[in-house]
Amino acid sequence: MSNQAFLMDEGLSPDPVPGGILVLEGAEGHHAVTVKRVRAGEQIDVLDGAGTRASCTVLSTDKASLSARVDRVSHEDAPAVETVLVQALSKGDRDLQAVEAAVELGIDAVIPWQADRSVVRWPAAKAEKGRQKWASTVRSAVKQSRRTRLPEVSGVVTTAQLAEQLLRPTAEGDVRQAIILHEAATQSLPDVVRTFMDGASPQSARGVGTSRKPSILLIVGPEGGISDGEIERLVAAGARTALLGRNVLRASTAGPAALVLTRHLAGLLDV
Repeated sequence: MSNQAFLMDEGLSPDPVPGGILVLEGAEGHHAVTVKRVRAGEQIDVLDGAGTRASCTVLSTDKASLSARVDRVSHEDAPAVETVLVQALSKGDRDLQAVEAAVELGIDAVIPWQADRSVVRWPAAKAEKGRQKWASTVRSAVKQSRRTRLPEVSGVVTTAQLAEQLLRPTAEGDVRQAIILHEAATQSLPDVVRTFMDGASPQSARGVGTSRKPSILLIVGPEGGISDGEIERLVAAGARTALLGRNVLRASTAGPAALVLTRHLAGLLDV
């Protein structure tokens, strides 16, 4: 059975070394001791959210903190292909369900999208509160899945802002493809992903042997679907539409389903 995982809010600094002592306190320490009921002698993993995992043995606990000895330290590199979920705000917490599952399945970043047909709205006064709720869901999913990297949750964007982001140049040498999951698309998601990956590097469909960093954005609309105007605007900004099977999926399942397939085609499930 894998160790329970906890995130060090301020990161693991200085870098942990075997035999060193880590103190987990604050909200995370309280959660570990009071909610998860971690006790002395147990093994836990402490994560920095940026790829480092310190496997530890708990030495002692207090009301809201614990002290642990570092047994092993490992570091996981960032994936060769970045995946981003652009999730439209949806009612019934279906957007949060999608985000939670996507984090467990390996998404690298999340962008909340205020689509034209989104029933749920985040007015300016509540936008940060909404983002924090999503960030809390992401954080919990990271710990539940024992992954070492904490995906970033950006501020909510409108369709115009999303299109503007797609038009911005990437870092030198990097390549990006936004994919709109849509039932009226004529090309399948595998075809679109393969075409992009084949062109991402002249040396390899997976970008091996080159510094180019491929990035794939999966765009999922709300329950009412994505309007024709939104599709036109996003396609004009470089996005492509793709069909995810013959069945129409809910807002809560389309993104995670597309993510698994995308990561497989990008070679991210081979290790």
